[in-house]
Amino acid sequence: MEGSKHSKESGSRLQVTTFKLQWLQEITLAINANLPQEDLLKIFEDHLTQDLSIQKVLLFIFEEKWKCVLRSGEVGKSYMAIDVERDLLPIKEISINTSNPNKMLEAFDIVIPVINKDVPIAYVIIGDIEEGPGVAPIIKHLNFIQTLTNIIVVAIENRRLFKESLRQAAMKKELELASKMQNMLIPNPSVLPRNDKIYMTSFYHPHYEVGGDYYDYIPLGRNEFGFCISDVSGKGMSAALLMSNFQANLRALFTHDVTLDALMEKLNERVMAATNGEKFITLFIAKFNYKTRELEYINAGHNQPMLYLMKSKELQFLNKGCVGIGMLDEIPLIRKGSITIEEPSKLLCYTDGLIELIDGKKISFGTKEIEECIMNNHSIEENIQTIIKKQGILEGNAAIVDDISILGMELF
Repeated sequence: MEGSKHSKESGSRLQVTTFKLQWLQEITLAINANLPQEDLLKIFEDHLTQDLSIQKVLLFIFEEKWKCVLRSGEVGKSYMAIDVERDLLPIKEISINTSNPNKMLEAFDIVIPVINKDVPIAYVIIGDIEEGPGVAPIIKHLNFIQTLTNIIVVAIENRRLFKESLRQAAMKKELELASKMQNMLIPNPSVLPRNDKIYMTSFYHPHYEVGGDYYDYIPLGRNEFGFCISDVSGKGMSAALLMSNFQANLRALFTHDVTLDALMEKLNERVMAATNGEKFITLFIAKFNYKTRELEYINAGHNQPMLYLMKSKELQFLNKGCVGIGMLDEIPLIRKGSITIEEPSKLLCYTDGLIELIDGKKISFGTKEIEECIMNNHSIEENIQTIIKKQGILEGNAAIVDDISILGMELF
């Protein structure tokens, strides 16, 4: 009799072990076959409900936030009242709900936490268990259910992370392409005019891969050229797209015949049509005539460029203009500035990223250091390199939080 009893127990243990190995094999094959999450969860559900006769199952997993990814049986809307952080996170071990006073879980019998590297990644909640004589058979399998859930949830998370890495890689390539295209729209310093009348140079440093800063040089005739520097409100891709649209409009509209006043009105109209007033552009735009030495300009809400007269040692700020482009349906008043530059001079234009620096919790605005860098007899190229070094732009100064563009010129 004892031998027969021992034989039956051994056979029963062997049967349980065999069926557990079959579970593991099926789940492993499903994971290796890269089956969708829905299929993995269906296999998991079938084993719990068919093999173990569990009538109600909930599975919560963490995918950036806690989500209920499996509902099986007549759970109704009871799961909706369960707050994982409030009701489940305090549970660190397999919990029988008869000893749990939490009313949110009273429709269920057992909570099985799944911990990975000391961090909870899932919770299995089961209810309406078929009970046999003595200890309910399901109790013998709780640790195995916990292990199996761990395997499935980790596989789901690994797949999610893999998809996210692919998405990030694709986005990075898109941004790299967008950055290259944007750099094609902004003149390289090597193509800017450098002769016996003028030396023009520039510096461009987007805060992200793409940015909303823009500067340009446009020949308007034998003795005249136009130039500008601008900054789109906001950062990133949306600012870059508006900047590209603005560049196309400016190039099409800025001709020898158009006055700066009329140009500003047309640009404002185009920007309003493109943005519906949701974004705006600050802009400094000017014309310079080599013969008359006259500089005409309009400053549309932009940082005031600095004009340094080298012989007189006088620093002027070019501030006449109007509101930013795209702020209002119609620009109410435009004040055009005009200066005749009769001596060797330097002009420095820049966007606000150069002077808006985060100092602790405050944003500091300051041009004093920039002024000191230009008020000397050094070349504009040297001045700009000094500014770049002092501000630590290329060293990754953490205080810089915006795109930085500089357009400088020396008039001989």
